[in-house]
Amino acid sequence: MFKQLSAALAVLVGVFVFWTAGAGPFESLIQRAIFLSLVVCLGLTLYPLGAGTRWRPAGLAIDLAMAACTLAASTYVIVNYDRIMTELPWATSLDMALTVGLTLSVLELSRRAVGIIFPAVVAAGLAYALLGHLLPSPFNHRGFDTAFVTETLFLGDLGVWGMLTGVAATVIAAFVLFGALLLHTGGGQAFMDLAMRLGGRSPGGAAKVATIASGLFGMISGSAVANVATTGNFTIPMMRRLGYPAPFAAAVEAVASTGGQIAPPIMGAAAFVMAEILGVSYFTVMAAAIIPALLFYLSVFITVHIVSLRRGLRAAPDEELPAWSSIFAPRRALPVVAALGGLLVAILTGRSVTTSAFWGVLGLLVAYVATNIGQTSPREMVKHIVDGLADAGRGLVIIGVLLAGAQILVSMINLTGVGVVVSSLIVQLAGDNMGIVAIIVALVCLIMGMGLPTTAAYVLVAAVLAPAMTTVGVEPLSAQMFVFYFATLSVVTPPVCVAVFVGAGIAQTNWLPAAIEAVRLAAVVYLVPFLFLVYPGMTGSGGTMAVLDAVLTGGALVLAIPALLSGLPLFGNRLVDIAIYLAVIVLAVLPYTVTPLIAIAILTWAFMRKRPEPQAETRIAMERQP
Repeated sequence: MFKQLSAALAVLVGVFVFWTAGAGPFESLIQRAIFLSLVVCLGLTLYPLGAGTRWRPAGLAIDLAMAACTLAASTYVIVNYDRIMTELPWATSLDMALTVGLTLSVLELSRRAVGIIFPAVVAAGLAYALLGHLLPSPFNHRGFDTAFVTETLFLGDLGVWGMLTGVAATVIAAFVLFGALLLHTGGGQAFMDLAMRLGGRSPGGAAKVATIASGLFGMISGSAVANVATTGNFTIPMMRRLGYPAPFAAAVEAVASTGGQIAPPIMGAAAFVMAEILGVSYFTVMAAAIIPALLFYLSVFITVHIVSLRRGLRAAPDEELPAWSSIFAPRRALPVVAALGGLLVAILTGRSVTTSAFWGVLGLLVAYVATNIGQTSPREMVKHIVDGLADAGRGLVIIGVLLAGAQILVSMINLTGVGVVVSSLIVQLAGDNMGIVAIIVALVCLIMGMGLPTTAAYVLVAAVLAPAMTTVGVEPLSAQMFVFYFATLSVVTPPVCVAVFVGAGIAQTNWLPAAIEAVRLAAVVYLVPFLFLVYPGMTGSGGTMAVLDAVLTGGALVLAIPALLSGLPLFGNRLVDIAIYLAVIVLAVLPYTVTPLIAIAILTWAFMRKRPEPQAETRIAMERQP
C-alpha cells in the first residue's frame, strides 16, 4: 500500500512537470506551492521516519503531521495568492504557525535525504536572523522579530516561495524529466555503448569508458553521487575485472561523474540558478561553461591514458564492445536524436527553456513509440515511460527540498546582510589583492561545499562568497563560475569527498587512497577556475583573441600537468623531465598569446620524439571469470 502510494505520487510529480512545461506554469507562487507540496509528500514516502524500527508508528504520525503542515501552508498560499501579492499582509499567528510547520518539514526532509549538514546551516541562518542582534560587531545586526521573519519567508516571493524554488519547479524540473525519460527509453544504454566503442579499445580502455559514460550521464544528471552510483555499478566492476587497482577505479568514476556537474547543458541544475542570480540568459551560462568543461574531460582523459601506459592497464576485451550497427540502429538512435532535435529546434525558434524541454520530451516519446511498435509490447513501452516519469519525480524530491531550504537561507542572508560582512572581511584580510582573495574564497568554497549536493553547495557559496570576488574587480560571470567550480570539486576533495566514498564502496577499497587518486586526476581542474580571473576568454568573453588565449593556455596546462603528476618520461632523466614540464606550465600561464603556443610546441616535440618505454608499475592480473 505504502509502496504503491509512493509510486503514484512520483508519477503525479512527473505528470505535473510535463503538463506545466507544455501548457505553461501557473502563477508564480501557485506553481511553487503545488510543486513543493507534491515533492515533500513524495519525499515522506521515500524517506519514512523510523522505517523498519519498532517506533515506526510514532514516525508515521510525525510524517503525517509534516504532510498536513506542508499541504496546509501550500493551500493557504494558493487561496490567498492575490492578497499576498497585492496587499503585503501583516503576519498573523496562523501565518507564523504555518511558516514554522513548513520550514521544519523542509529541513527534516533535507536531513533524511542528504544528512545533517545542510539543514543545520539553514537553521543557523534562521537563528542568526532572530538572534543576530546579540552578537558582537561586525556580525551583529539590528534584529528582526518573528513576525517580520514570517513575512519575509512566507508572505511573499522572497522566502521559501522565492526564485530558487521557482527555478526548481519549472526549468530544472523540466530538464530532470527530460533526462529521466531519455535514460528509461534507451538513451542510457546508448550512452554506455557509445562510451564502450569510443574508449574501450585503447590502453586503459575500461577507465576511459568510465570517463566518457560518466560524462554523458552526468551532463543530464543532477547529482555527482547519484551518477557514481548509477554508472559506477557497471564501470567499476569492469575495471576491477581487468586488473585495475581498486582506488584508481573508484577515483576515475568519482572524478568523471563530478565533471558532469560542470558540463552543459544542465550542470547539476546550477546553470539555471546561475542564470537567475546573474540576470542573464541560460545560454550565456551554458556557453561560458563549454571551454572549462572540455578542458576538464581532456585532462582526465589524458591522465587516465598516461597512468594506463605506466601501469600497463589494458583495454576492454573486443567481445564486450558493442557493434557500431547496434549503436546506430534506428530503434536505439532515433529517440535520442528526436529528443535532442526537438530541444534544439524549440530553442532556435525562440521558445522558453522550459517549453523547449517539453518539445524535447515530446519528440523523444513519439520517436520511442514509433521505433518500438511491433518489437516491444505496448504494456512494456508504457511501463518504461511511467518508470521515467516516476524516476523524475523521485529525483526532484532532493532538488526541490534542497532548493527550498537554500532559498530560506538566501533570504536570511539577504535580510541580515551577513554576505556583505563576510565579503568585506575577506577583502580586508587579503588587502584587496585579487589572487589572495581568490585563494581564500577557493578554500572556503571547498569547506562549505563538503557533504552538499552540487546545486545546494553552489547556492550557499554564491550568496556569501561571490560578492568578495566582484568587490576586487572580477566579472560577475567569472566570479560565479569560480565559486561554482570549487563548490562542485568539494565532492572529490578530502576529507568529506562523498563521491569518492560511494565509488570506494563499490570498488570495496579504502576511501583515502581513492581520494588521493581523485585529487591527482582532477589536478588541472583545481587550476582552471583561477584562469577565469586572468583569461576572460575562458568563459567566452572578450572576443576571438581572448578565447584563443584561453584555449591555448588551458590546452598547454592540460597536457603538461597530467604528464608531470603521472611521471610520463621524456628524456629518461626525471629531473630534466620535471624541469621541462615546469617550464611549459610557466610559459602557458604567461599573459601572451605566443607563449602558450611555444609551450604546446615544446610538449609536442617532446612527445613525438622516441622516448624510453614506460615500465608497468603493476602486473596485469589475468582476467577473472565472472
